[in-house]
Amino acid sequence: MSAGTRKAAQAALAAEHAAVYGYGVVGGRVAEGRRAEAVAAYHAHRARRDALTRTVRGLGGEPVAAQAAYALPFAVPDPAAAVRLAAVLEDRVAGVYSDLVRAA
Repeated sequence: MSAGTRKAAQAALAAEHAAVYGYGVVGGRVAEGRRAEAVAAYHAHRARRDALTRTVRGLGGEPVAAQAAYALPFAVPDPAAAVRLAAVLEDRVAGVYSDLVRAA
């Protein structure tokens, strides 16, 4: 695989680390009726993060580590903001996966 593929996989891994962190915030602020959906998304991003860690190693790279904390794009004081944050997280992850597909 090319260095470009490895770089794109690292970027996807970094985005998954950020999504896992972000969904921790979402899960704590989302309305009860959407909590199961947030928990499912959290677990899905953790699984993808773990798979990408293996992928990066398989490509000969050292997986990028998660940061201790991530800056959120806006304050998340209520359930509506939590839903908006989830949408932003998904958009960001989709963008890096698009880059990974192009690189591969």
